[in-house]
Amino acid sequence: MDEDTRYEAVRSRDARFDGEFFFAVETTGIYCRPSCPAVTPKRRNVRFFATAAAAQGSGFRACRRCRPDAAPGSAEWNVRADVVGRAMRLIGDGVVDREGVAGLAGRLGYSPRQVQRQLTGELGAGPVALARAQRAHTARVLLQTTDLPITEIAFAAGFASVRQFNDTIRTVYARTPSELRRTAARASRRPATPTAGIPLRLAHRGPYRSGAVFDLLQAEAVPGVEDVSGTPGRRTYRRTLRLPHGTGIVALDERPGGTGHGTHPGGWLDAHLHLTDPRDLTTAVQRLRRLFDLDADPYAIDERLGADARLAPLVAARPGLRSPGAADPEELAVRALVGPAGAERLVRAYGKALDAPCGNLTHLFPEPAVLAEAEPHGTLGALTAALADGAVRLDAGADRDDTEAALLALPGLDPRTVAVVRTRALGDPDVAPPGVDVPDSWRPWRSYAVQHLCAAGELE
Repeated sequence: MDEDTRYEAVRSRDARFDGEFFFAVETTGIYCRPSCPAVTPKRRNVRFFATAAAAQGSGFRACRRCRPDAAPGSAEWNVRADVVGRAMRLIGDGVVDREGVAGLAGRLGYSPRQVQRQLTGELGAGPVALARAQRAHTARVLLQTTDLPITEIAFAAGFASVRQFNDTIRTVYARTPSELRRTAARASRRPATPTAGIPLRLAHRGPYRSGAVFDLLQAEAVPGVEDVSGTPGRRTYRRTLRLPHGTGIVALDERPGGTGHGTHPGGWLDAHLHLTDPRDLTTAVQRLRRLFDLDADPYAIDERLGADARLAPLVAARPGLRSPGAADPEELAVRALVGPAGAERLVRAYGKALDAPCGNLTHLFPEPAVLAEAEPHGTLGALTAALADGAVRLDAGADRDDTEAALLALPGLDPRTVAVVRTRALGDPDVAPPGVDVPDSWRPWRSYAVQHLCAAGELE
């Protein structure tokens, strides 16, 4: 898109582009998402940015009406396999907060200077600025949805000091943390206890076929680790999470009506996160977004696939169909190999029991190192050993081609299973399973085409 096209999207308040770019108004010092309901500024006063971090770095503060920091993420980072796309996925997963820029660069196989140069050159913000913008959003969520002490929120959001936290909140939101907290009704906040949970709205753009995602998760659910309750249209998906600083339990509700049908311009899924350590909030949210494919661009996907004669009626019947990912990529790889019954057996035998079980949720899925030691032989042993020692990487920034080659080199791992791992564990939107007629004209959305064929009963 050129800047004139972006301005037309702003004039029409087009929610399709929320999160794809941001615009700022020089006369007010505020940056917004394209669908902001405020009066459209004059073109000469508008600047465009690829990321919220770039707008913040240029001295603009977040709009209080449209809350641009809560927009869906750009679908571009799911598609791109280059260093910038991989870096953005890793930053979203909280790697910079945990390992610093050096850790991010090491995972990407570049020097910190190269990573800084590429991100700044293309996005107008380096890894530190991008992580800072993410920390500010996490802090706002905690301030406005919990009663955690402000000092605890500062460190939970990833800030190195309370002073840095205060300065960042003032810069991004033009308010102190206390003022920002007062903008949320006290009744909407929750007590600061691990069992209360953090209420969230996980935004998505465009129509969202939530029923198809919940159908899949319900069919695959592993007892003890996952649970789906309720009736179609009003189900709740719950699961345990192993996170960098602790554990978590998530409950996410299916939304009937608008988000699953028609051409709804966007919406959200309601979630509650129960974390033993609030520092894991950012990572947990990003993993849920990947699991439910909330950053996809259904407009671009449906336009490309809907132009194909074979797929056109399928796309028309299911607009906004998603390609689900994984909350834990290594767990997904093991489950893709052993199947539902095998996964249930592994949880019973080797899963780690929660300190405080929650209903049917009692265990974490066993880690690869535990499985590699307990069952070292055969394909399962080869896979879990490779995951445990890093020979196979499935993190958010893994090189998809390198990972596929490493998986295919393992004894007994067939190409079809590897395709499932690439699609879901690595979130690749453009995977053609072996033996399936998936033409190149469906690129870069072949994973979604496969979902449509499966939904129509043409593939298993």
